[in-house]
Amino acid sequence: MALHLHNSLTRRSEPFTPLDPGRVTMYLCGPTVYSYVHIGNARPAVVFDLLARLLRREYGRGHVIYARNITDVDDKINAAAQAAGVPIATISARYADAWREDIARLGVAAPDVEPCATAHIAPILAMCQRLIDSGHAYAAAGHVLFNVDSFADYGKLSGRSIDEMIAGARVEVAPYKRNPADFVLWKPSTPELPGWESPWGRGRPGWHIECSAMAEAHLGETIDIHAGGIDLQFPHHENEIAQSTCAHPDPEHPGKGKPLARYWLHNGMLTLDGRKMSKSLGNVLVLHELLEKHPPEVLRFVLLKAHYRQPLDWSDAAVQQARATLDGWYGVLRDLGDVDAAEIGDADALWTDHDGLARLYAALCDDLNTPEAFVAMANLVSNARWAVSATTEHRRAAKAPLLAAGRLLGFLQQDPEAWFKQSAPGNALDTTRIEALIAQRDAARATRDFARADAVRGELAALGIAIEDGPHGTRWKVATP
Repeated sequence: MALHLHNSLTRRSEPFTPLDPGRVTMYLCGPTVYSYVHIGNARPAVVFDLLARLLRREYGRGHVIYARNITDVDDKINAAAQAAGVPIATISARYADAWREDIARLGVAAPDVEPCATAHIAPILAMCQRLIDSGHAYAAAGHVLFNVDSFADYGKLSGRSIDEMIAGARVEVAPYKRNPADFVLWKPSTPELPGWESPWGRGRPGWHIECSAMAEAHLGETIDIHAGGIDLQFPHHENEIAQSTCAHPDPEHPGKGKPLARYWLHNGMLTLDGRKMSKSLGNVLVLHELLEKHPPEVLRFVLLKAHYRQPLDWSDAAVQQARATLDGWYGVLRDLGDVDAAEIGDADALWTDHDGLARLYAALCDDLNTPEAFVAMANLVSNARWAVSATTEHRRAAKAPLLAAGRLLGFLQQDPEAWFKQSAPGNALDTTRIEALIAQRDAARATRDFARADAVRGELAALGIAIEDGPHGTRWKVATP
């Protein structure tokens, strides 16, 4: 099925055709690791993890190279290191590890390549020199700056003129700049700051050129897909395009440069209860802390529920709705628990001839239309719920596509009993006591002592346990707040 993606550069949906189907390349701007990330930082990681899954299904796992970088040198990292009295590597390593652990809990697979800026100083310096030699950059006062006047297409991605970009951005006014919009490729470091030797003195790289150098080093001069949050479109991605295009002359088109990426994808911003999430407003939600309060799949569900290009509003109601939906999905799997997974066979083989899976896959191929994919998933769940009381053959036929869809979307990855009995980290469940109370309630109900049965239900509720009576007997789960 043809994959279509909305290209921010052309502002339209386009069929995706890689330069080389045997080597599909994608780059995602990763975090700056000076602290725990907020939930908004997790959205591109989750969204484009789903795209990587889709690309691997289309082109084969060994034919997709997905790079997601780590920015491990930055003024915010420098400030955190100075405040703690430790080297920047101590801060960046601590929070890079936390990022990897937290994002993995959301079901995000590790990228094929995870370059760090500090490991690419030599390629960064080489790119700076090439830009100077070609007249697209200049050295001044220990800095190397990109000359925006030398690149006629500057502003094409964001659709802004240079004057608009200067007016709408925090542009550093400096006497050594030829144009206020010129941006830093290399900047000097004072003795207390991290730095590397360069032809222009001891210094450190600017933020934008780090990604250009890392993408070139691992994916090539022109890549298939470059992705990130819409907040990076300007200035970060605009500047990446300028410096990468100018650093790679196109021999087939004299005077032109090779494009950095053929498709640009941007996810929408995340708000909290309708308001922009910011530290100044005190409404930043830290991913590490949310993972201590909610099952990771619930957070993943919320991050994927809206179309990735649209804004996403985070709220307690959205989290509760996601938990209720996933409870329903896992409940059906639990009711089909007697269908052994070994009896299902290769559930992935169903993608070619199952109508429900075909609808879900078509939605994802339509620019990652996750709202429509979730509708298709709900239909699969409904079919499976109907099959609970049907024949073994029907039960098996209903469970297989549900598992296949969950595997692609990153859901239904736990044993259903474990899902319902999980508690918040650090809150150990006394399962022995819970089971004993349930046995007491069952005994009371058997003797028609309903007052005692209701009292035991109350004791369980006080422990945060909900019980369900049904054809499968009495089941219990951790109550949703």
